[in-house]
Amino acid sequence: MIATAWNRLRKYSLENELLYLFARNWLAQLAAVVAMVCIFGALFAPWLAPNNPYDLATFDILDSFVPPSFSEGGDPRFFIGTDDQGRDLLSSIMYGARLSLLVGLGSVAFAAITGTFLGLAAGYIGGRFDAVVMRIADIQLSLPAILTALLVDGIARGILPQEQHDKLLVVVLVVAIGLSLWVNFARTARGSTMVERNKDYVLAEEIMGVHPLRIMGRTILPNIMGPLLVIGTVDLAVAILLEATLSFLGVGVPPNQPSLGTLIRIGTEYMFSGEWWIVLFPSGFLILLVISVNILGDFLRDVFNPRQR
Repeated sequence: MIATAWNRLRKYSLENELLYLFARNWLAQLAAVVAMVCIFGALFAPWLAPNNPYDLATFDILDSFVPPSFSEGGDPRFFIGTDDQGRDLLSSIMYGARLSLLVGLGSVAFAAITGTFLGLAAGYIGGRFDAVVMRIADIQLSLPAILTALLVDGIARGILPQEQHDKLLVVVLVVAIGLSLWVNFARTARGSTMVERNKDYVLAEEIMGVHPLRIMGRTILPNIMGPLLVIGTVDLAVAILLEATLSFLGVGVPPNQPSLGTLIRIGTEYMFSGEWWIVLFPSGFLILLVISVNILGDFLRDVFNPRQR
């Protein structure tokens, strides 16, 4: 009961401190506004986008390479121009961001669940299990995240039937990117668990005979969520960039469902022929989204670690 009351008091104080610091940090406020606008536009793309870039009836190949409406030769129907297929670029960015965010959030969720479970168990159980998990993590850290994602994606493409590739491609991307990001969650969860493991309230529950899974899930996990939340915010930006990189390399989502990486890859093919807007606006959107998420991650890190303020 005492531990529960103490946790509630800490949570209340932290929420007040979070709001106080957020009100005093104009950069975090700006990043939050930019991130919310990007996410809102992506989530509600079917209702906000001028056209549906996945519907062949909504665009015409004769409208391809139309410049933005505010430049010479522009069309008022296409505010930031069209791509090589005649699709409205603004609509393509909104739908592409929706797909990129879906893959990014799914990847971070998969990495967070996997890494937190392994790290929590390794820190609490210790022994050989801890050694095996950490050695696997060390091997994982020796490989760049993009190579891990490419390896998992290639294995999945070789195992899955050919007719299932396009249907399961998003799931494969989520698993591939998630497996390249779980290590940060595992190492952080393990270190925090080893600190909490020797505290009085955990030892008291062990003496009372509480099941280890209950101790890990209901006692230790809530007290280590702060650092994990920061890692999740930062890794969301990393996951979005990884998805964009894979799509840019041609191993991401299907071409008929363009993400931000696919749009950037298409734009680079016409960048030196005068169609600059095809690569500029998707790249700018991706940069704004990633920078805003990273700034929010830095802000949360400062809140949960006052020594770094």
